[in-house]
Amino acid sequence: MELTGAQMVIEALRHEGITTAFGYPGGAILNVYDEIYKQDFFEHILTRHEQAAIHAADGYARASGKVGMAFVTSGPGFTNAITGLATAYTDSIPMIVISGQVPSGLIGTDAFQEIDAVGISRPCTKHNYLVKKASELPRILKEAFYIAKSGRPGPVHIDIPKDVTAEMANFEYPDEISMATYKPTYKGNMRQIKKAAEAIVKAKKPVFYLGGGVVLSGAGEAVNELIDITQIPAVETLMALGTLKPENPMRLGMLGMHGEYAANMAMSEADLMIALAPRFDDRVTGKLSEFAKHAKIIHVDIDPSSIGKIVAIDYPIVGDVNEVLAELTPLVREKIDTERYDTWRNTLKRYREIHPQSYIDSDEVMKPQWVIQKTGEMLGDKAIISTDVGQHQMWTAQFYPFSFQRQFLTSGGLGTMGFGLPAALGAKFAFPDKVSINFSGDGSILMNIQDLMTATEHKKPVINIVLNNNYLGMVRQWQTLFYEDRLASSVIETQPDFVKLVEAFGGVGYRVTTKEEFEAALNGAIEHDKVAIIEVIISRREQVLPMIPTGGALYNMILTDSEANNA
Repeated sequence: MELTGAQMVIEALRHEGITTAFGYPGGAILNVYDEIYKQDFFEHILTRHEQAAIHAADGYARASGKVGMAFVTSGPGFTNAITGLATAYTDSIPMIVISGQVPSGLIGTDAFQEIDAVGISRPCTKHNYLVKKASELPRILKEAFYIAKSGRPGPVHIDIPKDVTAEMANFEYPDEISMATYKPTYKGNMRQIKKAAEAIVKAKKPVFYLGGGVVLSGAGEAVNELIDITQIPAVETLMALGTLKPENPMRLGMLGMHGEYAANMAMSEADLMIALAPRFDDRVTGKLSEFAKHAKIIHVDIDPSSIGKIVAIDYPIVGDVNEVLAELTPLVREKIDTERYDTWRNTLKRYREIHPQSYIDSDEVMKPQWVIQKTGEMLGDKAIISTDVGQHQMWTAQFYPFSFQRQFLTSGGLGTMGFGLPAALGAKFAFPDKVSINFSGDGSILMNIQDLMTATEHKKPVINIVLNNNYLGMVRQWQTLFYEDRLASSVIETQPDFVKLVEAFGGVGYRVTTKEEFEAALNGAIEHDKVAIIEVIISRREQVLPMIPTGGALYNMILTDSEANNA
């Protein structure tokens, strides 16, 4: 059938089962928006900024496991989207972003709102396209969805000139796609899997190292089964939180720069690391020469370029975590002797007892850790949790009781302030029955505050808990520890009235200074069923601890405020 390029876009989304998309229109993409207006199978959400549109599509994808969808226009519309694309790319989030472009004949002429979108997006997308004629669109759109969600997921960008969206061509949407240069490996090499199984049963001090790929592959059940069979302790990265329930005795918690003492010590003393789809991020490894230096390393990852990229690997296995564990688990079950690890488990148990993840509570000032813990007690698995980036992000990772995969939405790799509110909005569209909570700071919340309006318009009662210490908290912490407390541009004494601000957007606001006020405010926000801000005045100089200074080894942790003061 003959369709315009714009109509082809819409038909492709129908074939791909898209039900929600986010975006912001403009001249170059108006033909597509005209077709969006005419269709009735997906809901288009107008955000108030292009960056927020991409973050919302990202949050939707992280929460649901589906492909996120967003539209932007050319020029500044697209450049505003870049931070969102880079955020999704770094954390391997499947997404399609379609941008309008000036007409083909104007490309390269410095036309109004022209920008080299494909050139700009190349470093921060899994793949991108500049569409040259409408007849290419069925193939390109099918490829884009396939690339976005297969192998190691990621965002795909499609840039469509305005004349191409108006051009007529035959539309036949492919049922399947085959790309000679892109064939992800899902099934691991059996010889390598057998070697890994032998290494596990022979180890004396093994540890599981769970990365974000465990979540992306939906391998939570398989991972829990293997850990239950082996009784081998496990650590989680920021992006893997929720894979193991808090009460699992094999869970040592998060590792890395702000990880738990026992988790970091386990990695430092292990003789075997079973790495399931982590990135070996510098915030996890610390000083590379000291990272797991006593351990042989098994690394399972669907992305072959990730294996051996940062650290040398002894047992490389390219494949999907789910499929690899389906082969590995029976082999291990046959030969495992869980008593072999008794001494190791007892050692790590002792580490947890000596230095548990804790804080000094107070009834005089509000401690941010208490706020997060209390939210977890009140909501638990009823909530999906988003964060911005800073101290509040780390406190949330440390103290919220995450109990299922995709419960925690945060910018791990890029560390994007302004991510939390639109991501929480996207999650609320994906799961309307879940309470959507965004933990933010007084710095981060203002970066995409405009999308309180989007939440109000679409009746999505996202609750923003703003931990206010009148600082850019993490910047302040670093300046205190490593720059002799020279607080260069990290003090933010002048602030809006957050209660009045959210009320101006049609929401409800609370300012709390006591525990009783916080509990009442959270219950009130839930009952009001409107977008909300709960501003919590917290202890100003509270530190995120433990902490490993940049370049330090995992076993060299700052554990207490007294140690921090001496740093």
